[in-house]
Amino acid sequence: MQGSRIRRRLAGATTVAALVGAGILAAAPMAAAKANLIAIDKVALAAPGLTVDVTYSCDPGMNHQLVANAEQITSSKLAARGAGTLKVDKLVCDYADHTAQVRLRPADQGFAKGDKVKVTVFYFDDDGFRYADRETTATL
Repeated sequence: MQGSRIRRRLAGATTVAALVGAGILAAAPMAAAKANLIAIDKVALAAPGLTVDVTYSCDPGMNHQLVANAEQITSSKLAARGAGTLKVDKLVCDYADHTAQVRLRPADQGFAKGDKVKVTVFYFDDDGFRYADRETTATL
């Protein structure tokens, strides 16, 4: 008789622990599951460079930069290139989505209306790693 009582208490405790665990997971912020993401919203000509509008989310305490690179898609070897960075102090990292505009400066020759460009946006951390790469093509 005492063995079945112990088994029932143990089963009850296991059930309570499982329900509490499920409640904690259900109460966790959904945004936490999508941190460190990037979306490219718009690429526009801002002669001689470009602007790239992005939506991003990142973990609190992350110490990284958001980088955007662009390259003109052409058969010519002298393709226009540009780069821009949002430094750590310009990013809001709290799991939520935020929007920002990255201004890309051309390396040498600028971009022009009608150019087709490939834009890549990513995070760059203090250890030299890049991640969350996103890429798109656009005609200016």
